[in-house]
Amino acid sequence: MALKTSLAGRVRNTTLPKTHALLPLHEAVVNGIQAIDARFPNDVAGRGRLTVRILREARAELDLGAGAPGRAPLKVITGFSVEDNGIGFTSDNMTSFETLDSDFKASIGCRGVGRLLWLVAFDDVQVSSAYYDGESLSGRQFRFSISRDVVQEAVPDGLSDAGTIVHLRGFKKSFQQSAAKTAEAIAREIFEHCIWYFLREGGAPDVLVADDNETLSLKDYVEELGHTETTASFEVKGQAFEMLNLRLKTSARNATPRLHWCAANRVVKDESIAGKLPGLYARMKDDNSAEFTYVCYLSAPFLDDRVRADRTDFDLPERLPGDALLDEPTLDDIRAGVLAEVSKSLAEPLASAQVASKERINQYVSTKAPKFRPLMKRIESVGIVVDPSIKDAELELELHKHAQKIETELLAEGHAVFAASNGTKPEDYDERLAEYLETVKDFNQSDLANYVARRRTTLDILAKLIESDGDGKYAREDRVHELLFPMRKDSNDVGVDASNLWILDERLVFHDDLASDKTLKSMPVTDDASTNRPDILATRVLEADSPVLATAGQKLPLQSIVVVELKRPMRNDATTEDKNPIAQCLDYVARVREGKVTTATGRLIPSSAQEPPAFCYVIADLTPTMERMCKLSNLTKTHDGLGYFGYVEPYKAYVEVISFDGLVNAATERNRAFFDRLGLPSS
Repeated sequence: MALKTSLAGRVRNTTLPKTHALLPLHEAVVNGIQAIDARFPNDVAGRGRLTVRILREARAELDLGAGAPGRAPLKVITGFSVEDNGIGFTSDNMTSFETLDSDFKASIGCRGVGRLLWLVAFDDVQVSSAYYDGESLSGRQFRFSISRDVVQEAVPDGLSDAGTIVHLRGFKKSFQQSAAKTAEAIAREIFEHCIWYFLREGGAPDVLVADDNETLSLKDYVEELGHTETTASFEVKGQAFEMLNLRLKTSARNATPRLHWCAANRVVKDESIAGKLPGLYARMKDDNSAEFTYVCYLSAPFLDDRVRADRTDFDLPERLPGDALLDEPTLDDIRAGVLAEVSKSLAEPLASAQVASKERINQYVSTKAPKFRPLMKRIESVGIVVDPSIKDAELELELHKHAQKIETELLAEGHAVFAASNGTKPEDYDERLAEYLETVKDFNQSDLANYVARRRTTLDILAKLIESDGDGKYAREDRVHELLFPMRKDSNDVGVDASNLWILDERLVFHDDLASDKTLKSMPVTDDASTNRPDILATRVLEADSPVLATAGQKLPLQSIVVVELKRPMRNDATTEDKNPIAQCLDYVARVREGKVTTATGRLIPSSAQEPPAFCYVIADLTPTMERMCKLSNLTKTHDGLGYFGYVEPYKAYVEVISFDGLVNAATERNRAFFDRLGLPSS
């Protein structure tokens, strides 16, 4: 009893991912090339012709009007026609077409299922063909659809030469929307799928892609590659594999080194192998220092036998855990064999890329990321190699990833070392402890370097903020304020690392309470009901029982008050009392002293500190009006001319007016030794 086959059922069970929407077209193109091979085995490139025509709707998908600017919208693709001058649908070819899962072309890797993909993506297929039956030219025409299978039609008139035209009609919307839309994109996709035919000995026929008034030749893409090629072979578990190694001219289209997995002379899938070998990146250099990108096309009878029917992947496991029960290579095994051969064929370029990588890392660490310098020996020991063209941000992340891995291992080693210290110590305990402590020291140095580098960056930002823009305007004072300490916050909201008060005075880091742009009324250190907002007001309290380092007989005040006022760079309006920042600072000092002053925790400050020393800082450029106010307050100009200072007796307050340039210069000078130690510029 003969088995029956349902075409509708076979099509329903044939998968076609939307990401491979043009695969049915590729199959038709490959069939055409194979037909040309069969007719002109010795002169495929010279005599073969194949044309892909893109069929579109008569109207555009979106009508923007005749007067609309820009490029006209593309018309919707309804189908394709593929015309070749190959051997045609001979009787044997027709019999094979009518036989599902035919093995007629099994010797060249065909599965006899490609035409099923046509019906997955298209409603209807029409085939018109001419072929030589002996000396006479014969023809046939038929339609192919799910509803009617194969239906023979009248033989076309005017036959003049052998060849076939395949019309793929009714491009289903779900696939049409996922497919490439332009002739350029479609042509390149066909070329990349069929590239083996263009690179093989004897070459490929002249393949054209036509779309309205535009015609593209795929042979132009071969010339565009600007490639050199070599071949290699290897075995994995008794299976032989062939590699076609290409060195392509580096371009935006050849952005990464890739491995193309092929079956039956078609590309089935591809993957990036960038970084899979140390130095294997997009831009490599040959012996003549010319840039190239490496690409490999892998083929084997083993892959031909295990490609899926839809030609989108292989029926092979990625890897097998533990010992494999089957003595058959996995994809991971094959990939390892490819990379081993690549390391041989690209030995010199890889070595050159590794040297360039080391130079790139050293340059970045030396100039922009000194925090990694103490750890570089350990990072290099794990074999870090990066693309020399890597961006700074990406390189920072790569170095951080390695440093974090080392730190994790360090933590685990620390637990192991200290656990081993109990009881009888192992023989290598002293060496392990010494190595552990040495690594800890490196991380401590890295943390310090990171802190210093952050200070350098912060000063660079401040220097930019005080510059004028192209229109002669300056940044508002709130931007400088936010850099020093976040506005509308106090010391309970902001951690030590989130403020940059060290720019003004290192001692401001140590305070009992600090408020930034908050009303006097809201501050716990004062009983004042005023809604005035000091830019920054800080108090410092040394409790009676707090240990302090002091010389014999020295008495330290239990409290100090610090007030900071900021003015917009180059602001020149300090002409009245309410706009005089010096007067504002002194008024805030008086208000704090007059109030019921407590610590941040609400404890009363001892009466001996009723007039605690006060320090007022005014950050403002020395405009004419600002200088006038400094002189009225009897302040003395600094030796560098960038500020004023003095003691205002009535308020018992030390006042310092600092220009923005003076602020940057002073902070830079205080940190110069650290910057120099790390090799950072001081200016």
